[in-house]
Amino acid sequence: MKISKIIAAGLLVGTLDISAACLQYYIKTGKSPENVLKFVASGVFGKEAFTGGLLMSLCGLLFHFLIAFCFTTFFFFIYPRLKFLSFNVFLTAVLFGVFTWTVMNRIVLPLSYTPPIPFTWASAAIAAGILTLCIGLPLSIIAKKES
Repeated sequence: MKISKIIAAGLLVGTLDISAACLQYYIKTGKSPENVLKFVASGVFGKEAFTGGLLMSLCGLLFHFLIAFCFTTFFFFIYPRLKFLSFNVFLTAVLFGVFTWTVMNRIVLPLSYTPPIPFTWASAAIAAGILTLCIGLPLSIIAKKES
């Protein structure tokens, strides 16, 4: 797959994912979605990210898109190599959404400076659902069209 298509796909899924995360956060808490971006920035900057201003929010947005591009690139790397991924777009979306959630919540976040998030099955299901719909499904559809 061409690098320009990977970049476009990364921009798409990154935008969908951060939009859904901000909307879900606002609905749940009634607080500014800017806190979502500062949470992402806290992975690098720790607690200082929450007292930072616009720069921390922009750093969080940059880090978010870097992560989205990494997952997008990985998806397009494995898609042609794992033939079963091409059989069902929806199953692939769910598998990749759950994979993304698992990597982020069981590897990336624990290794970062983000504050711990208490685990609940409900929040895990919502987060995995967002990742499935906003990352897994668009990438699966794009990959299927390109193959």
